[in-house]
Amino acid sequence: MKLKKTRIGLLHTTIRGDEKLLIEAAEKRAIDLTLIDVREQIFDPLAEKPQLDVVLERCISTVKGMHAVEFYESLGIPAVNPLAIARVCENKFMTSLALVRHHVPSPRFILAFNEEQSKKAVIELGGYPVVIKPVSGSWGRLVARINDEHALEAVLEQKETLGGPNHHAFYIQQYIEKPGRDIRVHVIGGRVVAAIYRASSHWVTNTARGAEAIACQIDTELEKIAKKAGDAIGEGVLGIDVFETNDGYVVNEVNHTMEFKNVVRVTGVDIAGLILDYCVSLARK
Repeated sequence: MKLKKTRIGLLHTTIRGDEKLLIEAAEKRAIDLTLIDVREQIFDPLAEKPQLDVVLERCISTVKGMHAVEFYESLGIPAVNPLAIARVCENKFMTSLALVRHHVPSPRFILAFNEEQSKKAVIELGGYPVVIKPVSGSWGRLVARINDEHALEAVLEQKETLGGPNHHAFYIQQYIEKPGRDIRVHVIGGRVVAAIYRASSHWVTNTARGAEAIACQIDTELEKIAKKAGDAIGEGVLGIDVFETNDGYVVNEVNHTMEFKNVVRVTGVDIAGLILDYCVSLARK
């Protein structure tokens, strides 16, 4: 008996190189992939139910992506990644709490809401330098290395004066001295599938900020910590950022709509195909 094609809705706000790889992989697998620009949709729960088996969220806009996923899940259509994962990953404080709760090694961190408590927190973290980040954000934007109290006062004043409500929550993290790189590990359906070094002379090592992608051999300890971090967040399609330290690997962040074209380019691993295979397996459960 011939199996019917799995119908996947690709939720997007634009088509980047990563989404083009997904489209190509769908064609090779004879998967029915419907492109859904969420900016052009009317999400009406009383309208005719979309004929989809699963949706794959690839929106650049976290707000648009999460609302779209919430809509499709309300109709009983599973999403990759589900809203439960998106809610944790889009908030660095929630991500860090999940890692601590599951005993995943990670940099020390605190959350504070005023300057006085932030200064006390720096002492608890071991002193300067520290890193201050927005609780929500990507691509290394608005991340600052704070070397002394004067810098901390200036950054907090800017956040309080110019930022929105999210910027008034001060997520402060222990600074980790990196060997000129970090590691991005891809975990799909609970399986560690690929990793790259992101090398840069700058302390921020995002490829979006110019870091060079280099293939990384996955050793036993790297696989173990990446899988443990994935288990802490939930099964799905995850990009896990790992630091190398003298005491071993530590997990910095977990991403739920990570870019992967550079991983494909330097490792040859078919990330797009593996993502679609996972979507198909989820639709058939």
